[in-house]
Amino acid sequence: MPVKVAINGAAGRMGRRLVDLGCQDPDLEVCAALEHAEHPDLGKDAGAICGIGEIAVPLSAEVLPHVEAVIDFSVPPAAEAITEVCRDQRIPLVIATTGLSDLQQQLIRDTAQKIPIVWAPSMSMAVNLTMKLSEIAAETLNDAPGGADVEIIERHHRFKQDAPSGTALRFGQLIAEKMHQKNHVHGREGQTGERAHEEIGYHALRVGDNPGEHTIVFGVLGETIELTVKATNRDSYALGALLAAKFVSHQKPGLYTMYDVLGL
Repeated sequence: MPVKVAINGAAGRMGRRLVDLGCQDPDLEVCAALEHAEHPDLGKDAGAICGIGEIAVPLSAEVLPHVEAVIDFSVPPAAEAITEVCRDQRIPLVIATTGLSDLQQQLIRDTAQKIPIVWAPSMSMAVNLTMKLSEIAAETLNDAPGGADVEIIERHHRFKQDAPSGTALRFGQLIAEKMHQKNHVHGREGQTGERAHEEIGYHALRVGDNPGEHTIVFGVLGETIELTVKATNRDSYALGALLAAKFVSHQKPGLYTMYDVLGL
Protein backbone atom coordinates (compact mmCIF):
# COMPACT_ATOMS: atom_id res chain seq x y z
CA MET A 1 0.00 0.00 0.00
CA PRO A 2 1.28 3.51 -0.77
CA VAL A 3 2.54 5.58 2.17
CA LYS A 4 0.10 8.40 2.91
CA VAL A 5 2.08 11.64 3.18
CA ALA A 6 1.36 15.27 4.00
CA ILE A 7 3.49 18.13 2.68
CA ASN A 8 4.02 21.06 5.05
CA GLY A 9 4.75 24.23 3.09
CA ALA A 10 2.99 22.77 0.07
CA ALA A 11 2.52 26.10 -1.72
CA GLY A 12 6.20 27.05 -1.53
CA ARG A 13 8.84 26.40 -4.20
CA MET A 14 9.92 23.09 -2.68
CA GLY A 15 6.42 22.17 -1.56
CA ARG A 16 5.07 22.39 -5.10
CA ARG A 17 7.81 20.08 -6.36
CA LEU A 18 7.08 17.64 -3.54
CA VAL A 19 3.39 17.53 -4.46
CA ASP A 20 4.20 17.03 -8.15
CA LEU A 21 6.86 14.33 -7.68
CA GLY A 22 4.96 12.68 -4.84
CA CYS A 23 1.95 12.22 -7.10
CA GLN A 24 4.19 10.53 -9.68
CA ASP A 25 5.52 7.99 -7.16
CA PRO A 26 3.40 4.80 -7.02
CA ASP A 27 4.69 4.09 -3.50
CA LEU A 28 3.30 7.36 -2.14
CA GLU A 29 -0.09 9.00 -1.82
CA VAL A 30 -0.10 12.76 -1.27
CA CYS A 31 -3.20 13.07 0.90
CA ALA A 32 -2.64 16.40 2.64
CA ALA A 33 -1.10 19.72 1.57
CA LEU A 34 -0.45 22.09 4.47
CA GLU A 35 0.15 25.83 4.78
CA HIS A 36 -0.25 28.45 7.49
CA ALA A 37 -3.76 29.52 8.47
CA GLU A 38 -3.48 32.93 6.74
CA HIS A 39 -2.28 31.63 3.36
CA PRO A 40 -4.35 33.17 0.54
CA ASP A 41 -4.64 29.88 -1.37
CA LEU A 42 -6.19 27.83 1.43
CA GLY A 43 -8.97 25.67 0.00
CA LYS A 44 -7.52 25.57 -3.51
CA ASP A 45 -6.49 22.22 -4.95
CA ALA A 46 -2.80 21.47 -4.27
CA GLY A 47 -2.37 19.88 -7.68
CA ALA A 48 -3.67 22.96 -9.42
CA ILE A 49 -1.34 25.15 -7.36
CA CYS A 50 1.71 23.18 -8.47
CA GLY A 51 0.57 22.97 -12.09
CA ILE A 52 -0.33 19.28 -12.51
CA GLY A 53 -4.10 19.57 -12.43
CA GLU A 54 -6.50 18.84 -9.61
CA ILE A 55 -5.71 15.89 -7.31
CA ALA A 56 -8.64 16.31 -4.88
CA VAL A 57 -6.32 17.51 -2.09
CA PRO A 58 -7.15 21.03 -0.90
CA LEU A 59 -4.52 23.29 0.65
CA SER A 60 -5.25 23.14 4.36
CA ALA A 61 -3.95 24.29 7.75
CA GLU A 62 -4.71 21.00 9.49
CA VAL A 63 -3.08 17.55 9.48
CA LEU A 64 -5.44 14.69 8.72
CA PRO A 65 -5.43 11.80 11.23
CA HIS A 66 -4.73 9.09 8.62
CA VAL A 67 -1.40 10.59 7.52
CA GLU A 68 1.53 8.15 7.85
CA ALA A 69 4.33 10.70 7.40
CA VAL A 70 4.73 14.48 7.15
CA ILE A 71 7.44 16.19 5.09
CA ASP A 72 8.32 19.67 6.33
CA PHE A 73 9.97 21.96 3.77
CA SER A 74 8.92 25.35 5.14
CA VAL A 75 10.32 28.06 7.44
CA PRO A 76 11.49 27.74 11.06
CA PRO A 77 8.24 28.85 12.78
CA ALA A 78 6.22 26.45 10.61
CA ALA A 79 8.71 23.66 11.23
CA GLU A 80 8.39 24.21 14.97
CA ALA A 81 4.59 24.13 14.77
CA ILE A 82 4.41 20.96 12.67
CA THR A 83 6.90 19.22 14.96
CA GLU A 84 4.54 19.83 17.88
CA VAL A 85 1.54 18.63 15.86
CA CYS A 86 3.31 15.43 14.79
CA ARG A 87 4.45 14.82 18.36
CA ASP A 88 0.91 15.16 19.67
CA GLN A 89 -0.65 13.06 16.87
CA ARG A 90 2.23 10.53 16.80
CA ILE A 91 2.97 11.04 13.10
CA PRO A 92 6.45 10.26 11.68
CA LEU A 93 8.18 13.40 10.43
CA VAL A 94 10.79 14.45 7.86
CA ILE A 95 12.35 17.86 8.56
CA ALA A 96 14.27 19.56 5.73
CA THR A 97 13.82 23.16 6.91
CA THR A 98 17.07 24.97 7.77
CA GLY A 99 17.88 28.07 9.82
CA LEU A 100 16.37 26.58 13.00
CA SER A 101 17.17 28.19 16.35
CA ASP A 102 18.83 26.28 19.17
CA LEU A 103 15.46 25.95 20.91
CA GLN A 104 13.79 24.65 17.76
CA GLN A 105 16.58 22.12 17.26
CA GLN A 106 16.20 20.96 20.85
CA LEU A 107 12.46 20.54 20.29
CA ILE A 108 13.25 18.16 17.43
CA ARG A 109 15.65 16.14 19.58
CA ASP A 110 13.11 15.92 22.39
CA THR A 111 10.27 15.01 20.03
CA ALA A 112 12.36 12.22 18.49
CA GLN A 113 11.98 10.36 21.77
CA LYS A 114 8.28 9.97 20.95
CA ILE A 115 8.14 9.70 17.15
CA PRO A 116 10.58 8.80 14.36
CA ILE A 117 12.13 11.87 12.73
CA VAL A 118 14.47 12.14 9.75
CA TRP A 119 16.27 15.46 10.16
CA ALA A 120 18.83 16.62 7.63
CA PRO A 121 19.92 20.00 6.23
CA SER A 122 19.97 18.44 2.76
CA MET A 123 17.87 15.59 1.42
CA SER A 124 20.01 15.19 -1.71
CA MET A 125 21.61 11.80 -2.31
CA ALA A 126 24.63 13.47 -3.99
CA VAL A 127 25.10 15.93 -1.12
CA ASN A 128 24.99 13.20 1.49
CA LEU A 129 27.42 11.05 -0.47
CA THR A 130 29.74 14.07 -0.69
CA MET A 131 29.42 14.47 3.07
CA LYS A 132 30.60 10.89 3.50
CA LEU A 133 33.53 11.54 1.14
CA SER A 134 34.38 14.68 3.13
CA GLU A 135 34.48 12.66 6.32
CA ILE A 136 36.87 10.18 4.71
CA ALA A 137 39.08 13.02 3.44
CA ALA A 138 39.06 14.76 6.81
CA GLU A 139 40.02 11.62 8.69
CA THR A 140 42.80 10.83 6.22
CA LEU A 141 44.22 14.38 6.18
CA ASN A 142 44.00 14.90 9.92
CA ASP A 143 47.68 13.89 10.32
CA ALA A 144 48.97 15.49 7.11
CA PRO A 145 52.46 17.02 7.48
CA GLY A 146 52.06 20.71 8.20
CA GLY A 147 48.35 20.31 8.87
CA ALA A 148 45.35 20.64 6.59
CA ASP A 149 43.20 23.75 6.03
CA VAL A 150 39.47 23.48 5.33
CA GLU A 151 37.29 26.08 3.61
CA ILE A 152 33.61 25.65 2.67
CA ILE A 153 32.10 27.70 -0.16
CA GLU A 154 28.37 27.59 -0.84
CA ARG A 155 26.11 29.26 -3.41
CA HIS A 156 22.35 29.61 -3.27
CA HIS A 157 19.57 31.70 -4.81
CA ARG A 158 18.96 35.28 -3.73
CA PHE A 159 15.78 34.33 -1.88
CA LYS A 160 17.44 32.06 0.70
CA GLN A 161 16.82 33.30 4.24
CA ASP A 162 19.80 31.86 6.16
CA ALA A 163 23.58 31.91 5.68
CA PRO A 164 25.70 29.89 5.65
CA SER A 165 23.39 27.15 4.46
CA GLY A 166 22.44 24.41 6.86
CA THR A 167 24.19 22.00 4.50
CA ALA A 168 27.45 23.98 4.70
CA LEU A 169 27.24 23.99 8.48
CA ARG A 170 26.65 20.23 8.48
CA PHE A 171 29.71 19.72 6.27
CA GLY A 172 31.70 21.75 8.78
CA GLN A 173 30.35 19.84 11.76
CA LEU A 174 31.19 16.46 10.24
CA ILE A 175 34.70 17.56 9.26
CA ALA A 176 35.37 19.17 12.64
CA GLU A 177 34.48 15.92 14.38
CA LYS A 178 37.23 14.18 12.38
CA MET A 179 39.87 16.95 12.44
CA HIS A 180 39.11 18.58 15.81
CA GLN A 181 38.79 22.16 14.54
CA LYS A 182 37.48 24.40 17.28
CA ASN A 183 36.81 27.66 15.43
CA HIS A 184 34.24 28.27 12.69
CA VAL A 185 34.99 31.52 10.84
CA HIS A 186 32.39 33.16 8.62
CA GLY A 187 34.14 35.20 5.96
CA ARG A 188 37.33 37.24 6.36
CA GLU A 189 38.12 40.92 6.17
CA GLY A 190 41.02 43.20 7.04
CA GLN A 191 44.30 42.21 8.66
CA THR A 192 43.33 38.73 9.81
CA GLY A 193 46.86 37.48 10.35
CA GLU A 194 48.15 34.01 9.54
CA ARG A 195 45.46 31.38 9.12
CA ALA A 196 45.06 29.07 12.11
CA HIS A 197 44.89 25.34 11.39
CA GLU A 198 42.17 24.75 13.98
CA GLU A 199 39.53 26.71 12.07
CA ILE A 200 37.05 26.07 9.27
CA GLY A 201 36.18 28.97 7.00
CA TYR A 202 32.70 29.48 5.50
CA HIS A 203 31.84 31.68 2.52
CA ALA A 204 28.22 32.19 1.40
CA LEU A 205 27.27 33.49 -2.07
CA ARG A 206 23.70 34.51 -2.95
CA VAL A 207 23.20 34.78 -6.70
CA GLY A 208 20.20 34.60 -9.03
CA ASP A 209 18.18 31.39 -8.85
CA ASN A 210 21.02 28.98 -7.98
CA PRO A 211 19.35 25.95 -6.31
CA GLY A 212 22.51 25.13 -4.38
CA GLU A 213 26.14 24.11 -4.68
CA HIS A 214 28.86 23.39 -2.13
CA THR A 215 32.62 23.12 -2.50
CA ILE A 216 34.76 21.71 0.29
CA VAL A 217 38.43 22.69 -0.05
CA PHE A 218 41.10 20.69 1.77
CA GLY A 219 44.49 22.41 1.49
CA VAL A 220 47.76 20.81 2.56
CA LEU A 221 51.29 21.96 1.77
CA GLY A 222 51.82 21.36 -1.95
CA GLU A 223 48.38 19.91 -2.70
CA THR A 224 44.68 20.74 -2.73
CA ILE A 225 41.60 18.54 -2.79
CA GLU A 226 38.20 20.00 -3.74
CA LEU A 227 34.90 18.16 -3.41
CA THR A 228 32.07 19.91 -5.25
CA VAL A 229 28.40 19.00 -5.47
CA LYS A 230 25.96 21.05 -7.56
CA ALA A 231 22.21 20.94 -7.99
CA THR A 232 20.78 21.95 -11.36
CA ASN A 233 17.23 22.04 -10.01
CA ARG A 234 15.35 21.35 -6.77
CA ASP A 235 14.16 17.88 -7.69
CA SER A 236 17.14 16.19 -6.00
CA TYR A 237 16.06 17.64 -2.65
CA ALA A 238 12.41 16.74 -3.19
CA LEU A 239 13.16 13.17 -4.30
CA GLY A 240 15.37 12.65 -1.26
CA ALA A 241 12.66 13.95 1.06
CA LEU A 242 10.09 11.62 -0.50
CA LEU A 243 12.49 8.70 -0.04
CA ALA A 244 12.94 9.77 3.60
CA ALA A 245 9.16 9.76 4.09
CA LYS A 246 8.95 6.14 2.94
CA PHE A 247 11.79 5.26 5.33
CA VAL A 248 10.50 7.11 8.40
CA SER A 249 6.93 5.81 8.07
CA HIS A 250 7.92 2.40 9.44
CA GLN A 251 10.67 3.32 11.92
CA LYS A 252 10.63 3.29 15.69
CA PRO A 253 10.86 6.61 17.58
CA GLY A 254 14.31 8.11 17.22
CA LEU A 255 16.36 10.70 15.36
CA TYR A 256 17.53 9.59 11.91
CA THR A 257 19.62 11.23 9.18
CA MET A 258 19.88 10.75 5.42
CA TYR A 259 22.81 8.45 6.12
CA ASP A 260 20.23 6.09 7.65
CA VAL A 261 17.85 6.53 4.73
CA LEU A 262 20.57 5.88 2.15
CA GLY A 263 22.39 3.16 4.09
CA LEU A 264 25.60 5.20 4.33
